[in-house]
Amino acid sequence: MLPSWRDGATRSAIVEFLDRAGEVPPAERVAVFDNDGTLLCEKPNYVQLEFMLAELRRAVSVDPSIAEREEFHALIARDREALGALGIERIAGALVALLAGLTPEDFDNRVRGFFAGARHPERRVPYRQMRYQPMLELIAELRSRSFDVYLSTGGGTEFVRAIGQNFYGVTPEGVVGSQIDYDVARAADGSVHVVRTTELVGPPNEGSAKPQNIQRILGRRPILAAGNSAGDAEMLDYARSPAGPSLALLVDHDDADREYAYESEAATFATAESILDTAARSGWTVASIRDDWSTVFSPS
Repeated sequence: MLPSWRDGATRSAIVEFLDRAGEVPPAERVAVFDNDGTLLCEKPNYVQLEFMLAELRRAVSVDPSIAEREEFHALIARDREALGALGIERIAGALVALLAGLTPEDFDNRVRGFFAGARHPERRVPYRQMRYQPMLELIAELRSRSFDVYLSTGGGTEFVRAIGQNFYGVTPEGVVGSQIDYDVARAADGSVHVVRTTELVGPPNEGSAKPQNIQRILGRRPILAAGNSAGDAEMLDYARSPAGPSLALLVDHDDADREYAYESEAATFATAESILDTAARSGWTVASIRDDWSTVFSPS
């Protein structure tokens, strides 16, 4: 069980939780995982950003004038100073507008096409090989014990849905993320379809939005939650239950040799407290990549 987890306090806490979870009725065995930085490497850039940059290059190849837009010019030039001045919300809004008007099926095909050929920009391996092997083992062990496993991501719901089944065995309805709104359109033959707009439904799925959306979309409270940043804090606390077995698991990126060494931060808001300080204060279990994982990445 959990062969890539080294013996120690973290593995012991996980095993103890798994053993005690047998006390919980199967209908209440729910686990929720963040994606970026928790199941899949998020450095040097979020994978969804790399996808959006690929879509930007595609659009510019068709209409070079698109590159003149201030946000796109800064992205293409990798001008960090200009990007910082513009701000993440303005940059994200411009990128979302690139894909407005696509049907869900068209968007899904583009995401799948991206993952079919894309490689991690530094490791030069398919993104599937940038999944964390110990977390995949934990998901498999949870399923063997009749847990339902879901994803709660700050990334786009549809983006993660396109890979959820292939990467993690999670079906589309099990993905909770930042949600784009849709318009309803009727074709000439009378058929109805929906197309992407430029508007989000509610705030990005970070911070307090995570437990809110878990309840609103899944309708089930987790007894295990795993994340890696301040954007996951409320979700981790939401999973902790004084009435029975529960586990809040934080992935600590502290291995510069095998992965990256950095302190994870929320993408859409700032916090004054270190996420490790938050974990200590809140009683979460911390998984050190350096100390707790004998293997980091999935071999296939």
